[in-house]
Amino acid sequence: MYQSANPMILTLVGSAVAGGGVGALLSYPGWGTALAVLAWGFLQARHFSRVMKWLSEESTGIPPDGTGPWGDLLDQLDRHHKRAQTREQKLQSVITRFQQCTAALFDAIVIVDKHNNVEWWNKAAVTLIGIQDRDRGKSIFNLLRDPRFIRHYQRNQFQETLNLPSPVNSDIHLQYQVNHFGEGDRVLVARDVTRLVKLEQTRRDFVANASHELRTPLTVIRGYLETFLEQEPPRPLQRGLTQMQHQSKRMESLVADLLLLSRLESTQHINDEQPVDIQELIEQIHRDAKDLSGERGHEFELEINPDYDLMGQELELQSAFSNLVFNAVRYTPGPGLIQIRWSVDEKGGHFSVRDNGIGIDPIHIPRLTERFYRVDESRSSASGGTGLGLAIVKHVLMRHGAHLTIESHAGKGSTFTCHFPPEMLRRMAVPQRQSDTA
Repeated sequence: MYQSANPMILTLVGSAVAGGGVGALLSYPGWGTALAVLAWGFLQARHFSRVMKWLSEESTGIPPDGTGPWGDLLDQLDRHHKRAQTREQKLQSVITRFQQCTAALFDAIVIVDKHNNVEWWNKAAVTLIGIQDRDRGKSIFNLLRDPRFIRHYQRNQFQETLNLPSPVNSDIHLQYQVNHFGEGDRVLVARDVTRLVKLEQTRRDFVANASHELRTPLTVIRGYLETFLEQEPPRPLQRGLTQMQHQSKRMESLVADLLLLSRLESTQHINDEQPVDIQELIEQIHRDAKDLSGERGHEFELEINPDYDLMGQELELQSAFSNLVFNAVRYTPGPGLIQIRWSVDEKGGHFSVRDNGIGIDPIHIPRLTERFYRVDESRSSASGGTGLGLAIVKHVLMRHGAHLTIESHAGKGSTFTCHFPPEMLRRMAVPQRQSDTA
């Protein structure tokens, strides 16, 4: 367009000179020049009006005829227009392909902006989540109102998925995965895991039923063994009966842990949170740990923040915390040091158990919370463990919105820490007494 400026000036000057010449022949050079310039301006306005009409109509046909600089300008505009149309068609083709691809997915996909408002969703989101056209631009919390989802979303830590019933059909179980993208935007993916949930429920029911059915014969066997041992049988028989009694007790512990684990797995979240006196709970576990230590004489150190309690299920938390403390007693040679700590910071509450025992090779840490996983079969058998303790800890923490971290090295001891979110804490109105160091 700038290149056409000089030719247009030349045409203006030429028109003015020609008009002045004609006017001079008629003895009116000024009027001739003025009329020529006026005619030139009218012609340019006419060309400009035709160009603007063509541009405003966004015509895809041939541009209007033009001569001189206007012809060059129209040719350049036509080329730019065609290139823009080609780019637009390519972009539209990509968008169409993307929409076809997402429409073919069985997973619901929802794009949420930085203000937590719904921007876009695919076809599966209508079926699984129930999003409608009227929901565009509304908050995602108006659609997914489950407090567990809101807490998971606002925590802004999306390393783990969240399983919840569908807001449309409670018989459908969805696995939610949220990821960041762009500048503060998020993409929410909801996957139908109903079949996996049902299979897992079938497995849990089988384990629970089998464990429950085992309790009666084990009780009978143990009762007869105790009766036989009270009769002071011959020494060889007494030795065998004693071993049988020991193994029956171990099997009863295993059955009890299986039943507890099945109950914990039945629901992912606790429904009736109650204030738990953490200080009293930890001190009771400490007393039990000293009894378990017995003659090995472990040294215990307690550090408890008395200003905060925890919301949750006391029996479940007692089971999780005692598992960690008792494991430290079992796998720390006496007289070893075991440190038990309850602390609070801006990230939440933290219960940790540190020992200077035999430790664990880091290669085993990712699998420690798997049921029946053993670092050393002989070592676990000698300690009397069932292989379910850390699995129970993991599920108790999951039900409380918490997670477990493990730091350990072979021969250098271990540290197990339970991290609870700030919303699970409860500030005490009056601080309790400080726990004494044992």
